[in-house]
Amino acid sequence: MSSINRYMRFVKPYKWEIIITIIIGILKFAIPLFIPILIKIVIDNIIGAPNLTDAEKMRALLYWLGGTVILFFIIRPPIEYYRQYYAQHVGNKVLFDIRQELFGHLQRLSLKYYANTRAGEVISRVINDVEQTKNFIMIGLMNLWLDVATILIAIGIMLAMDVKLTIVSIISLPFFAISVKYFFGRLRDLTRKRSQALAHVQSYLHERVSGISIIKSFTLEKHEQKIFDKENGQFLDAALDHTKWNAKSFAVVNTITDIAPLLVIGYAGFEVINGNLSVGTMAAFIAYIERLYSPLRRLVNSSTTLTQSIASMDRMFELMDETYDVQDKPNANTLPPVKGRVEFENVEFQYEKDGQMILKNVNFTINPGETAAFVGMSGGGKSTIVSLIPRFYDVTNGAVKIDGNNVTDVSISSLRSQIGIVLQDNILFSDSVKQNILMGNPNATDEEVIAAAKAANAHDFIMTLPNGYDTKVGERGVKLSGGQKQRVAIARVFLKNPPILVLDEATSALDLESEALIQDSLDRLASNRTTIIIAHRLSTITHADKIFVIDHGELVEQGNHETLMEKQGVYYDLFQIQKLD
Repeated sequence: MSSINRYMRFVKPYKWEIIITIIIGILKFAIPLFIPILIKIVIDNIIGAPNLTDAEKMRALLYWLGGTVILFFIIRPPIEYYRQYYAQHVGNKVLFDIRQELFGHLQRLSLKYYANTRAGEVISRVINDVEQTKNFIMIGLMNLWLDVATILIAIGIMLAMDVKLTIVSIISLPFFAISVKYFFGRLRDLTRKRSQALAHVQSYLHERVSGISIIKSFTLEKHEQKIFDKENGQFLDAALDHTKWNAKSFAVVNTITDIAPLLVIGYAGFEVINGNLSVGTMAAFIAYIERLYSPLRRLVNSSTTLTQSIASMDRMFELMDETYDVQDKPNANTLPPVKGRVEFENVEFQYEKDGQMILKNVNFTINPGETAAFVGMSGGGKSTIVSLIPRFYDVTNGAVKIDGNNVTDVSISSLRSQIGIVLQDNILFSDSVKQNILMGNPNATDEEVIAAAKAANAHDFIMTLPNGYDTKVGERGVKLSGGQKQRVAIARVFLKNPPILVLDEATSALDLESEALIQDSLDRLASNRTTIIIAHRLSTITHADKIFVIDHGELVEQGNHETLMEKQGVYYDLFQIQKLD
């Protein structure tokens, strides 16, 4: 199915508004077509009338001008207003619906997609490309038909006045159509390349603005300027290729449209000299040539804009067509309230189909209420294991079960709603502290938010902020310290109150004072619920009921701290390396 056919699905709910807009538009564009008729009447029937006195000619002139004033200054303005209003109204409503569906689609895409796609590329498609498609509504579904209607009405009036002269007027139309088809056939591809290059520039800017502190701290300004110049230069090349072909198109097409007035003037002048045509009719036809070829020139402009709009549609639907790596089965059940038993049965996992196997035949069981810790060298697969529990990714082989339910058999929402996650680098949104905590439970009361903040040892520092709980934290929580961000993140998990808790290096990047406060809140949070911890500092997990040692994607040891130390295996060696004994 073509992009245009697919786009019409969004347009269809507003078809009657579009039809009304077109009807109003036809009236708006038809009114100026009266001017050439007025010219003919004034020249032939008033100025050139031999039987009228000067006073009668003046009265007739004022009569016709008075009617024209009413037509243009009283009737036309509200028509113009409603045409513009309905056109913009429909266009904006369609874009609203598209972005709404796109955002829902983006939220269903897996983490794998975002790991392989630049954020600026996604933003460019949702903002720039969707905005460009509005031109298809404004021009392709409205102005295009209005211009065609104007041309047909003008040709109809001209035929009624003089058939031969009309044929001369439109003799260049076939050449016009051929040239448009030839030149604008390639423009769509050039427009796609230009949009892609612009998206790359936007992606680069998005990443560098987000990481400006790194650029400054490493004094990379000149280096980054060179890279940006290269990206910007590639966009310039694509834009110039587009511009060159566009300029050729206009040069040829406008030359063809400029031939028509010369043909009309020559033939009409010949007919007037030979007494076969009135001067008023000649003047009217010259005026109609402008009314006829102005819409044709607009159609050329429209072809350029429509080509860009369709190219943007293609990019927009490419994003919409991204498949979901992780999604509910058609008959997915709702996961009932869980006790917290987590099982891995012969689990294997790889990120890419032909890529390296990250996890190899992993088997373990965590019982309800237990605290389990995963330790091992970086890159061993610990974070991958905890990502499989809430189905951020699906296993390649084997099964992950919660309370005996395979996580792939239950709905994603009912699964994730019962798992709380605290990461090393938690993301806060550029909203208030309160709104960030409410993400744990958007329906919570103010009292529940404050209680969660107190449980996370966050209430005291929040009250010292300029606006307390209503203080904006900045993008990614930049206005808060690392420890403060972590306590807000813990507060929202308290508010969620999940039966299963995942702590992924939640204290590894903090100072001692912050770590003590956060460790206290984490201990409180982990009480009476299944807790899964990933930690590099083994001193923080010696209390765990079970410790799983992961090495190169394999579970090589398991037990509590004492039994693993007695084994003097991998865990013992890690412990000795950290000199914690």
